[in-house]
Amino acid sequence: MKTAPHFYYQNDILTVDGVRLDELASQYGTPLYVYSKAAFTEHYRQYADTCLAHQSDEIRSLVCYSVKSNSNIAILNILGREGAGFDIVSGGELLRVIAAGGDPRKVIFSGVGKTADEIRLALEHDILCFNIESLAELHRIERIAAEMGKTARVSFRVNPDVDPKTHPYISTGLKENKFGIPYEEALESYMTAAKMPHIAITGIDCHIGSQLLDDAPLLEALDKLTDLFDRLAQQDIELHHIDIGGGIGITYDDEQPVPIADYLDRVFARIAAWKKAKHPGTPFTMVFEPGRSISGNAGLLLTEVQYLKTNAEKHFAIVDGAMNDLMRPSLYEAWHGVLPVTKRAGQTAVYDIVGPVCESGDWLARQRELSIKAGDLLAVMSAGAYGMAMSSNYNTRGRAAEILIADEQAHLIRRRERPEELFALETVVS
Repeated sequence: MKTAPHFYYQNDILTVDGVRLDELASQYGTPLYVYSKAAFTEHYRQYADTCLAHQSDEIRSLVCYSVKSNSNIAILNILGREGAGFDIVSGGELLRVIAAGGDPRKVIFSGVGKTADEIRLALEHDILCFNIESLAELHRIERIAAEMGKTARVSFRVNPDVDPKTHPYISTGLKENKFGIPYEEALESYMTAAKMPHIAITGIDCHIGSQLLDDAPLLEALDKLTDLFDRLAQQDIELHHIDIGGGIGITYDDEQPVPIADYLDRVFARIAAWKKAKHPGTPFTMVFEPGRSISGNAGLLLTEVQYLKTNAEKHFAIVDGAMNDLMRPSLYEAWHGVLPVTKRAGQTAVYDIVGPVCESGDWLARQRELSIKAGDLLAVMSAGAYGMAMSSNYNTRGRAAEILIADEQAHLIRRRERPEELFALETVVS
């Protein structure tokens, strides 16, 4: 497989922005997440710069990074200083954004199960908007806002019943998915919200899925949102933004996702034509919620081969990284590239890369042709999104350390967990 920009070989040693991975493993141990600051900022700027090119007095934009894809506060701080807003799905993520120096007034709160405490926390910090996903949630937010003497800014997440043609676990815009208000019920839902004294309607939102390689489903969803926008205007319900969500995919293997700039150009062309015809003269904001397309190819998981094992059917490379470190292969049967840190000449074999966790589903890659031996280091690529963020302590395994490479220097942005920390909150009953 090809290496991604910022991840390349120098003298047959894999590096991140010129920093050798073998040296990082020696200093910090494995498994180890390693990120490129330059990659994060470049990927964010693909959105921000294109949005800026389309900005005018009437059409503005806000890029809200999806915190769930990679929530380390060092990453959030970098993106916040670049001007990003944030898309969150929990109160904990809001506190992460605040700890990272992010602006709560640029925070969109999504998610189907917001608790009363999370809603209070968001209102206390005066977030930009709640993306409401049910009428029950609307009534809860209205009640809590009234108790607090506040007004909650809201947008409805509308389920447009558009097939994103992606993995069923990351498809979120079909009728059978748990997300959002059904499209045919949206108008009535907005009219209900408009009667509530502690609710301020600000926009409309959708998010149809993740790892989309083609933007046609997103543009189809956008057309449905602008049509609903028009019908709401006829009912004197004024919206100030359209949030088209995220979902643009990345290259894990040989996928060819739509270029970010091309996608945004098409979005803004449609919005400009629609606005000129239907809503001229009124300032309006487009909101985007990218996650994976910013973080996915900005990081890798470094792991060490512990043993090579052969049975009658297969060769196994047993590594110290496991499903608790990178869940995506076990959860989605996701494909991640695997590269040797040190290029080795010699005979190759086809290996399954498996971890030490006591589950048959504990694998990181299958059927990879490699020339390796015990003690070698492997880099599991494209692991910047939904890697560390989904990790766990299964089998009482401490989560990996995280390293950020910035200006050819390695920075420890999360230390490795120690075993005693994993049961520090537990007590014995005598």
